[in-house]
Amino acid sequence: MRLGLVVVTYESAGLVPRLMAAIAAQHRRPDRVVVVDNGSRDGTAAAVTSAARASGVDVSLMALSSNTGFAAANNRAVAALDDCDCIALLNPDAFPEPEWLAALTAAADRHPTAGSFASRLMRDGAPGVLDGAGDVYHVSGVVWRHGHGQPLTEVPGALDEREVFSACAAAALYRRADWISVGGFDERYFCYVEDVDLGFRLQLHGRPCWYVPDAVAWHVGSAVSGVGSTFAIYHGHRNATWTLVKNMPASLLWRAIPAHLAATVAGVVWFAARGQAAAFLRARRDAMRDLPAVWRARRARPAPTTDAVTAIRDRVASGSLVRHWRARRAAAAARVP
Repeated sequence: MRLGLVVVTYESAGLVPRLMAAIAAQHRRPDRVVVVDNGSRDGTAAAVTSAARASGVDVSLMALSSNTGFAAANNRAVAALDDCDCIALLNPDAFPEPEWLAALTAAADRHPTAGSFASRLMRDGAPGVLDGAGDVYHVSGVVWRHGHGQPLTEVPGALDEREVFSACAAAALYRRADWISVGGFDERYFCYVEDVDLGFRLQLHGRPCWYVPDAVAWHVGSAVSGVGSTFAIYHGHRNATWTLVKNMPASLLWRAIPAHLAATVAGVVWFAARGQAAAFLRARRDAMRDLPAVWRARRARPAPTTDAVTAIRDRVASGSLVRHWRARRAAAAARVP
């Protein structure tokens, strides 16, 4: 297969040299590399050119004049890679091990019906700590990375190749034909949760996601936007509501809507205790304001097959979010420093 690699940068000049060195070290080199810089003002575009030359990586650079968002920038790059069968996405703060691309492409050969492939993300700077082993989607619309912040050896399934709900786009592989057939990233999202939304639509299309534990990348996480920032809270929670309404099969909505409302109430309490309730409430307000457009997008897609709905029902997590939260808190408290 022909393989394209996409990196979207924004204010990432300090990350680029390490990233290019990691791309150059891949045992399976990409056939084409496209970097889209989203209007950075810190010299990222120049840093990409310099680091690519130093590492011997042939890069096509799209230097945009403004920040179009993670979703739109990736769509633009994927559209340009029309001679590639598969597209790998890599964040500038995700540094892959040399076997990363080889492991993903081998998995694509083993699972021809899959539309996407998730990497094993490890926490950069914390050996032995998992950053994520595929995305978990709860019936309430809340999403998290499986095993995030937990010791790798204590996370069930972290070393098993298996189907998961969706891939974290910080380091993932997609079949380009499937990406195009479902419309790629939803550009109204700007950033955050667009990868879960795409994974959901691929599932509705009958194209599951496989987690590939041998495809390892070391992830800083929110290196630009900031962990727990107002920006991340707003976009993450607004987009989570859109994803639920746009994609959840009708037969599951009767459980999803009450669970989503309960999660919203809990979110108000949670973020109020941290002085961030305003961002959370603004996210929910703006999500509701644009629900008519989201609902039109839902109605415009073909009805999912019975098999696709059954697969989604089997992969959506249920049960108490409080129980999930307590388990994750307990694991995080015991994580490897």
